[in-house]
Amino acid sequence: MVYAKITGIASYVPDDVLDNEMLSKMVDTNDEWITTRVGIKERRILKKEGAGSSYMGAKSIERLLEKTGVKADEIDLMICATSNPDYRFPSTASVIAGMIGLTNGYAYDIQAACAGFIVALQDASAYIRAGLYKKVIVVCTEKMSSMINYQDRQTCPLFGDGAGCVLVEPVESDTPTGIIDAVFHVDPSGRDHLLMPAGGSVLPTTCETYLEGKNYLFQDGRNVYKNAVKDMLTSTLDVMKRNSLSADDIDWLVPHQANLRIIEAVASRAGVPMDKVLVNIENRGNTSAASIPLCLDEMSDKLHPGDRLVLTAFGAGYTWGAMYLIW
Repeated sequence: MVYAKITGIASYVPDDVLDNEMLSKMVDTNDEWITTRVGIKERRILKKEGAGSSYMGAKSIERLLEKTGVKADEIDLMICATSNPDYRFPSTASVIAGMIGLTNGYAYDIQAACAGFIVALQDASAYIRAGLYKKVIVVCTEKMSSMINYQDRQTCPLFGDGAGCVLVEPVESDTPTGIIDAVFHVDPSGRDHLLMPAGGSVLPTTCETYLEGKNYLFQDGRNVYKNAVKDMLTSTLDVMKRNSLSADDIDWLVPHQANLRIIEAVASRAGVPMDKVLVNIENRGNTSAASIPLCLDEMSDKLHPGDRLVLTAFGAGYTWGAMYLIW
């Protein structure tokens, strides 16, 4: 049987660090307040002039190609998940394609907010299992600093910039391997609790929207926290039940790195001990769609062939889900 399997992984974060002490000089906050509430000590910020999400995405893919020995012109398809595109059009995927020299394949963007990686990975799996493509790159890249108001003490400590990517290829196997199953959901009633109000076709950018702060990310923290815990938990339990998995069967739970308290709550209620949960939020912050592949790459020394992973994410939309894969 043909399965779609991750055969390579890489990531990129900018050099510039924004730690809690630096933030405390920009807005009324402090290290203790941030650490106790969200578990973040620092985040990386892309300060390179003229560089957007495409820059980080291309950097991560260049590392991926170097590690795997695959050439850019061998790639059949690249799917880019981002909430921070370089432009409204053209697609960030097309910009990245030009940067890396992807000449023979196709590339497009998806927007599933913080759930972008697992949604794009499910798409890649479907293409491969259908026999349409052989080499698919999923890249998630987020210049979150481009949408953050650094005068808003509720949101500015949360987010960082970064990118992560994987190569997905077909593998023939008599036993299950690679991407096995996933569940996804959307609840449009969450729209007003997590969004950027202006900048789209409903409310185009004007001087007034900018001055009113409507061109920055808005988050109703309490509502997002409550729903993130509930929905990441239920989708995790659903995918476990569908695949006859107990908490003991799971080698690693890999949650979206939004908030350490959310991660701990989901793990505890799912019965997964924290020593089986991959976490890198302390030094990266919330990098939206990039958080799971970035975490997987940075923790890759802990992963072994045959490990059973459950990935779960929740984001704007509300959009959420969970995925079961065998490493």
